[in-house]
Amino acid sequence: MRNKFTPFLAFREECYPHPLSRQRRVKKPGVTIFVTPVKGVTTTLLLSKWRTTMRERPSLWKNQVLNSMGVLFVLLFVLSACGGSSTPTPGGTGQTKAPIKIGISLSLSGDFSADGLAFQQGYKLWAATVNKNGGILGRQVQLDILSDASSTSQVVTNYQKLITVDHCDLVFGPFSTLLTKPASVVANRYGYAFIEGAGGGPSVFTQGLHNLFDVSAPVANLLVSFTQYIQSLPAAQRPTTAAYATQDDPFTQPQVDTARKYLEQAGVKTVSYQVYPAETTDYNPIAQKMVASGAQVVVTGTLLPDIVAYIQAFKQQRYNPEAIIATAGPDQGAQFTKAIGGVANAEGVFVPNGGWYPGINTFQNAQMVKDYLAQYGGTADAISSDIAEAFAVGQVLQQAATKANSIDNKTLITTLHSGATFQTVQGPVKFDGTGQNVLATGYLFQWQKGSLVSVYPASQASNPPEYPKPHWS
Repeated sequence: MRNKFTPFLAFREECYPHPLSRQRRVKKPGVTIFVTPVKGVTTTLLLSKWRTTMRERPSLWKNQVLNSMGVLFVLLFVLSACGGSSTPTPGGTGQTKAPIKIGISLSLSGDFSADGLAFQQGYKLWAATVNKNGGILGRQVQLDILSDASSTSQVVTNYQKLITVDHCDLVFGPFSTLLTKPASVVANRYGYAFIEGAGGGPSVFTQGLHNLFDVSAPVANLLVSFTQYIQSLPAAQRPTTAAYATQDDPFTQPQVDTARKYLEQAGVKTVSYQVYPAETTDYNPIAQKMVASGAQVVVTGTLLPDIVAYIQAFKQQRYNPEAIIATAGPDQGAQFTKAIGGVANAEGVFVPNGGWYPGINTFQNAQMVKDYLAQYGGTADAISSDIAEAFAVGQVLQQAATKANSIDNKTLITTLHSGATFQTVQGPVKFDGTGQNVLATGYLFQWQKGSLVSVYPASQASNPPEYPKPHWS
C-alpha cells in the first residue's frame, strides 16, 4: 500500500495495470511505469515530463519529511519534559510513595478509657514527629485507630479487621495486659510483629509467641522499688501492717502479689487482702474493708476509676494510712488530681513507673514533652506516663525498620530479636527471647506539692520520699 512518502508514479516492477486500464506499461531500468495515453502526446514526451517531475519531487518530498520530523521532535521533547514529573517510573525520585499504614486498637471507652485516650495521644504525637522528619524509610506514617471499648472480644475483632480488611502494613499494641494477650495471638496468626508498651503482665510472655515485644518494664516487679523503700526505713518508723486490694487483671494482680510477698518477708503483716473482678463498678465495699482493717500501708492494684473511689472513701472516713500506693491511676496527671478534688489530696500518694518521668534525660524526651505541651497544653508534670509508653513503641519500630531497611513483618521480628539495643524516651530497650525488655528499670514516684516526682531509688530521685503521708486536706 502506498504511503504519503512514496514517490509519485513509482511502483514495484511486478505491479501491472488492471486489464481494462488504458495505461501502457513502459519498462525503465529497475522500475516499471504506467502511462495513460493522451491524444496528440507521444509516449516519449510523457516520459520526458515524468523525468522532470521526478527530478523536482525529491526536494518537495524532503521538505515534507523534514517539516513533519521537526514537529515530531518538538512534540517528543514537550512530552518528555512533562512526563518527568507527572508519570514517574516506579521507584523514581518523582514518585509519591504510599504511606505506611499502622493499625491500632485502643480503649477509647470503658474501664481503660483514661489510659486508652492517653495512649492515642502518645501514638499520634509520635506519628506527627516522624512525619515532619521525613517518615520511615521515606514514607509517611498513617494511623488506623479503632476503639475496642475495653473489651477482650472486640479487641480480637479489631485486629482481625485491621489486618484482613484494612490491610494495614503494621500493628501496634492496645492498652493493658488483659487486651494485649488476645490481640498478640491474632497478630501472630497473620505473621505480624506486635510491638506494645502496656501489656507487661507475666501471662503475656508465657504464650509461646515469637512476634511480641514490650518496650516497657515487666510489670510484675514494678512495686519492688516500693517494698525496698519500706524495708530501708528505720525499724522504729517501719510499718507493721498492710492492706491489699487488686483487680483480677493480669497487669495489676501480679504486682500486688509480688509486693505482698516481699513485705511479708520483711515482717509486715497482711491484715486485709481482696481480689475483685476488673468489671467492678461499686468500689465502696472494698474501700470500707480496707478502712476497717486500720492498716498502716495500703497497696492497691488499680487503674484510675478504682483508686479515685478509694481515696474519696478514705477522705470521707478520715482514714489516713502512712503510705498509699496504686499500680496505676496517680500517673494520669491532671485526670487523677481533678478527680480526687485537687493536687492537695494527691500529696504523698505513691505510684510506680516503668522508666519515665517528664524530666528524665533520655532519647528525644525533651522534644516529646515540648511537642506535647504545644499540642495539648497543661504542664509537664501532668503528662501521663502512657504518653511515653506509646511514643516509645513508635521509636522502636522506626529504629528497627531503619536498621533492617524494611517494614516487612518477618524481617522486623528477626531484627527485634537480634539483640540490638534501641533508644526511647523511657530509656534503652533490648528484648529477650520472650519479648520482655531486659534493660527496663522501675522507679518509684510520689505526688509532692502538686508535682509527680521520682523519689526512689536514690540514684534516680529528684526528691526524697515523703513518709508518712500527710493527713487529707
